[in-house]
Amino acid sequence: MGPIEERIVKKIEEAFAPERLAVINESHLHAGHHGGAMDGSGETHFRVRVVSGAFAGMSRIERHRMLNELLSAEIADGVHALALEPAAPGENVRW
Repeated sequence: MGPIEERIVKKIEEAFAPERLAVINESHLHAGHHGGAMDGSGETHFRVRVVSGAFAGMSRIERHRMLNELLSAEIADGVHALALEPAAPGENVRW
């Protein structure tokens, strides 16, 4: 786990006390794309799967806004893409 991924995990754990959390570095899937290293190394593209009671009663847009705001420093530091999959406990997820 790289330093940016560690920061993402720590921030989400502290802010949302998730029941489930997976932060997946997908940078290797984007080799040669804008915003990433040409060889796909690095920490530029992440998928964030999180289940937290903090998301109960919120719309999908509200959840995404909360996560984007929380991770704004990481985005400013070079994270090019975040695929966000937030859910409240008991909601169906595809993962």
